[in-house]
Amino acid sequence: QLQASGGGLVQAGGSLRLSCAVSGSAYTFNVMGWYRQAPGNQRELVAVVSRDGSTQYGDSVKGRFTISRDIARNTVYLQMNMLKPEDTARYYCNAYSRGVENWGRGTLVTVSS
Repeated sequence: QLQASGGGLVQAGGSLRLSCAVSGSAYTFNVMGWYRQAPGNQRELVAVVSRDGSTQYGDSVKGRFTISRDIARNTVYLQMNMLKPEDTARYYCNAYSRGVENWGRGTLVTVSS
C-alpha cells in the first residue's frame, strides 16, 4: 500500500514536499514516482526515480521539482518549488515493478494565485 502525504494549499511561488511510503511490505520497487491529474485533464507524469537513481521529469516541472528516494525507508519524495496555479491537481504516488503498477489514493495540491 502506498501512503502519500504533504499536500495542501500554498500560494504561488511557494513550496511543498510530498512523501510516499510503501507500507506493509519491504519490497523495493524498480520505479517510484508521482503523477498528477487536474479536473478535466488526463493524468500526467510529474517525476519518477529508478532504483539506480535515474530520474525523469515532466516538461512542465523541470527545474522546479526534485524527486528523491530513500531505498532503506522505501519512500519517495517530491520537493516542489516555485509552485504555480497550474500545478494545482491531485498528485498520485506510483510504484512499478515487473509490469505491475501500484497507485496511491492521491494527495491534493492547491496553488493560489
